[in-house]
Amino acid sequence: MRHTRAHTNNRRSHHALSATKTVKDKESGKLRLPHRLDESTGMYRGKQLFTPKVKQPKQAHTHGTHHEHVREEIADEQKPEEAKAVEQTSKGKRGHAKEGPGPDGK
Repeated sequence: MRHTRAHTNNRRSHHALSATKTVKDKESGKLRLPHRLDESTGMYRGKQLFTPKVKQPKQAHTHGTHHEHVREEIADEQKPEEAKAVEQTSKGKRGHAKEGPGPDGK
């Protein structure tokens, strides 16, 4: 079968993109997609479907920092030497507590 340029262009004529169609809402006056809920008011076709959430202003973080690991290192430095030695012996190669039986089989 021949595959001519005309057949290809006829097929591609349906590939054109159309612009997004929007509707101006009657109640709020904002743009929205047709047959969709107005998210600013919670209305659809004259019925209240939900109550929209009101955005709260962001507040500055005053209860802590993002550097919690620094506090842990400082706390480790302030521990007595005996406690550090016990922690080092109870941890494996990667710094995690060992699981399973110990060296004496317990």
